[in-house]
Amino acid sequence: MVRKKSLEEILQQLVDQNEEKVKLAITDLDGVLRGKVISFDKFRSVAENGFGFCDVVFGWDSGDQAYDNAAFTGWHTGYPDAKAYIDVNTFRQVPWESDTPFFLADFTPGKGKPLAVCPRSLLKKITSIAQDEGFVTSFSQEFEWFNYVNNIDELYSTGFHALKPITQGMFGYSILRSSQNSEYFRDIFDFMKKFEVPLEGLHTETGPGVYEAAILYDDILEAADRAVLFKSGVKEIAYRHGIIATFMAKVSDKLPGCSGHVHQSLWSPDGERNLFYDGKSVSGMSAVMESYIAGQLHCLPHILPMFAPTVNSYKRLVEGAWAPTTITWGMDNRTTALRALPGSHASTRLETRVVGSDSNPYLAMAGCLASGLYGIRNKMKLTIKSSSGSGYTDKKNGVLPASLWDATQAMKQSPLAEELFGKEFVRHFVGSREWEWRQYSKAVTDWELQRYLEII
Repeated sequence: MVRKKSLEEILQQLVDQNEEKVKLAITDLDGVLRGKVISFDKFRSVAENGFGFCDVVFGWDSGDQAYDNAAFTGWHTGYPDAKAYIDVNTFRQVPWESDTPFFLADFTPGKGKPLAVCPRSLLKKITSIAQDEGFVTSFSQEFEWFNYVNNIDELYSTGFHALKPITQGMFGYSILRSSQNSEYFRDIFDFMKKFEVPLEGLHTETGPGVYEAAILYDDILEAADRAVLFKSGVKEIAYRHGIIATFMAKVSDKLPGCSGHVHQSLWSPDGERNLFYDGKSVSGMSAVMESYIAGQLHCLPHILPMFAPTVNSYKRLVEGAWAPTTITWGMDNRTTALRALPGSHASTRLETRVVGSDSNPYLAMAGCLASGLYGIRNKMKLTIKSSSGSGYTDKKNGVLPASLWDATQAMKQSPLAEELFGKEFVRHFVGSREWEWRQYSKAVTDWELQRYLEII
């Protein structure tokens, strides 16, 4: 979606509103918004030509621990500023912060080479390829997340063992449960609309204190912007209601995990024809959609960390937990990696179900689009048959890597990943995932203490 206001019009609007400050943010490798509030005068001076932003945001993890294996930046470079550029098309006002003006930025100059490790810049690169190949994108993401009572001091003092969900019981799709904490529930829906992150639906999911939201579709970059802003915005709204919202993929081995399914379709350059739809075929799917699915299935084992980026992601990808474990697709089948949804010209789409709620939306959508385009570009045939039953037992085409380490090593060793996303990005990204695994591997867990402390 291209916004109609020019920079000059936006500046004039902010002058008319007597704005004194503006909030800017970029998204790091983990999908976390990093930003600052600046004065309006400072914003006016950098709005067109960019501003310096410390490149450590791509040199540390979600806990601000600096990578020791990054060539792009580190102690060896002195962590200099990189040039970030404001995207005026992302202009919004934050309704729960007195309509503070807000903009997203990335590291893509108007002319010149974008920063290879920037997730938003990567998505823009893949989107440009799609456009050059004659496709208009229509994407959206949906999220499940847990909501807990905000007892942050107690959580830290107990090692995050004092989790108290805002509601008890399972209660998926419950009208009754959504009437509890109804002010929070309504604020998410209403504030997101005002924040230009419109929702198609919001409901309770299976599990104590779990919600699910589907974000309205748009072109892929706008869809990813909305997804990033939704996750951050929900957390901010939750704080105001005494709630902690978490998008971890799996908070308990006794409960289902949290998905971040990506819905997608490709359209003609004029935006009039859904190229995934063929009313004359038996399935309703076009040859383009079949090649797109074939491409995703082929590439999935090579790029899984872009969909499942944390150690915790793989606790979700287990059998019988509403998340896929095999390289499968099916017609409206919620047990497969890819769920094809052929229907009308308007609604025919693909749902990539591997993606978790802990994903970085820019990387998840870039992975979906790049691998789908790979299938179309190489005229791949959909030789893998649709799974009509349980996708968990359909293992003839392979299973997904079962850990972040295995998935990362597959991506690291894959020429295909470099072909899709470029050597510099892949090298930096897999290094960050190896770092994540090393931090996990040296941690002593409660499970280990309970299992070994007394008996061994």
